[in-house]
Amino acid sequence: MQALYAYYKHNGGSSLKNSEKELSLSITKTYDLYHYLLLLIIDVNDYARARIDLARTKKIPTQEDLNPNTKFADNLIVEQLRINKRLLDYAEKRKLNWSDSPELIRGIFLYLTQSEVYKNYMASPTRSYKEDRDFINSVFSGIISGYEPLSQSLEEQSIYWNDELEFVVGIIIKTLKKFKNEEGEDASLMPLYKNPEDENFSVRLLRKVVLKYDEYLPMIKQFSKNWEIDRIAFLDILLMEMAIAEAVEFPQIPVKVTLNEYLEIAKFYSTSKSNVFLNGILDKVFNHLKENNKIVKTGRGLIGEE
Repeated sequence: MQALYAYYKHNGGSSLKNSEKELSLSITKTYDLYHYLLLLIIDVNDYARARIDLARTKKIPTQEDLNPNTKFADNLIVEQLRINKRLLDYAEKRKLNWSDSPELIRGIFLYLTQSEVYKNYMASPTRSYKEDRDFINSVFSGIISGYEPLSQSLEEQSIYWNDELEFVVGIIIKTLKKFKNEEGEDASLMPLYKNPEDENFSVRLLRKVVLKYDEYLPMIKQFSKNWEIDRIAFLDILLMEMAIAEAVEFPQIPVKVTLNEYLEIAKFYSTSKSNVFLNGILDKVFNHLKENNKIVKTGRGLIGEE
């Protein structure tokens, strides 16, 4: 969507080929962020360990200094990430690390220690792999994703990371839910692309929207009764164009899946009422295309899809 928006806002000044390259680059940068955030929790954990070690060296240490609560410092999920082959190899290849952000690491740690999720976790007398995983997932979803200085830092580091934090955190949580203790350093991370078809999807979708934009626009206009096309937000038009292209050009994706995906995108990026508006228009467009055999689904469970 962002690549298409940039393409049209430049009045097609950028070639389609350049837009495809830009799209591929943005996907790679998102994958960088996925690994970058996994490294982040390791650095936060390292900071916690360093504080414990420093406290033990005090001239007059307290009982708490000598017998600290090491539950977070010894978290099993962080330990597994620390030795993960795929994470370490990718980080070295892409030169990813947080060595230049000590204040940010310290800030996240302090923000974390003030949270109820941290206090409850540290106070719990039990220790288990599941408990450690649930805690780290809560840290990503409730602490890291909501820490404003981190969002600002990511935006400053890459224009491709402006809106990616929440999405990538969701992928990380899915990743960690599949971790198993016995996998050790070989625990799987999410691949950049699931398969060759997945790799081709985004570029193919971008290309189809550009090539058929003028063909799909009259349909949107036809079923946008009481609305002049120039009064509809351009982003809403673009999202409908993408949804139509996906429904027509990708026979193995159910129409309902396509519709739901673009309604969710509209909720996040467009106006508060856009998803309701898009739902009404796209439902009519899809029915029209089905009646004219322009949407034909294939594959198990999709033939004759309602």
